[in-house]
Amino acid sequence: MKKHYRKENDCLNCGTILQGNFCHNCGQENLQMKESFGHMLNHAVSDYFHFDYQFFHTLKPLFFKPGHLTNEYNAGRRAQYLHPVKMYIFISLVFFVVAFGGSSHHKAEVELEHNPETIYKADSVKKAFVDSIKNSSNLSAAQKAAITDHVTVTTSEEKGKVKYNLDYNQNGSMDMLGVKLEHDKTYADYLKRQDSLPPMKKDNILERYIAKKAFDWQSQGKNAQEMFVEALKHNSPKVMFLLLPLFALILKIAFYKNHKYYVEHIIYAIHLHCFIFLFLIAILLLKLIIPHDWNKISDWLEFLAALTIIWYIYRSLRVVYNRSRWRTITKMLGVSFMYSIIFGLSVFVIVLITAITTV
Repeated sequence: MKKHYRKENDCLNCGTILQGNFCHNCGQENLQMKESFGHMLNHAVSDYFHFDYQFFHTLKPLFFKPGHLTNEYNAGRRAQYLHPVKMYIFISLVFFVVAFGGSSHHKAEVELEHNPETIYKADSVKKAFVDSIKNSSNLSAAQKAAITDHVTVTTSEEKGKVKYNLDYNQNGSMDMLGVKLEHDKTYADYLKRQDSLPPMKKDNILERYIAKKAFDWQSQGKNAQEMFVEALKHNSPKVMFLLLPLFALILKIAFYKNHKYYVEHIIYAIHLHCFIFLFLIAILLLKLIIPHDWNKISDWLEFLAALTIIWYIYRSLRVVYNRSRWRTITKMLGVSFMYSIIFGLSVFVIVLITAITTV
């Protein structure tokens, strides 16, 4: 949308005499104040979501020229590109919304006419539902087992009709972080069972704490698994904010001979994660379009996506750090190994925080 600039050359914000469309003193743009609603809305959307020239101009090198955007930014050619931190916040927000937007908790209602000669029992309805899940071609064996092992059926009668409410959770309702609780009715039963186990099979302090929280939630009528998973989804973005500076530190150690400042490694880490997030968003959206029974195509898509990300990391490392092919591969393997370690530690920290703070 075309911008309407003022004919006057004085800055309305600080009074400085302008030499262009932007004030060189405070940076305000010399726009007309009496703008249409369309212009005002366009500026608001552009400023808030960064859907402007900078954003789209940044996407092209980010996707098709691995490492080029980082080199451009570190060389000082930054005006035409979106600021890395702003871009990361926006893209990561979209990624976690897309990745965790679905819910694993499902309910279904079956309504049948009441027939005195035919007694519809909850067990028979549950069996029919389980059989339909087992015969489904749209679910994997693991998904079928997860659903069929955690189905509950409740009945109610209204106006001569019997309603069967199916409630199931694909993750399992009482299995949190490997803490098995389905056979324990109370926390006292759980502790008694723990005392009977050999030392190597007993739960640790964290697992016992999670078990206690689960029984507390259950006594209050809350679903332990749902509460924990929702809290974990909420805390997941914090893992990435914890990982970015640690990943940059690994890069600085691995490529210390390049004599780059720590912030330059941060810029590369942000650009790399932005690409991975955007690419995974595209893959997730494609998988939503692909029919569920096209399992092989979905598997091939995931395989090609993994190869693409690996190639992108390799190519971006070569461009940014200017090492030979073999040296880049060895550095990449070492960085990946260290990254996997800090990723596991970061996830553990977030899980621990979630377990302690979830109420």
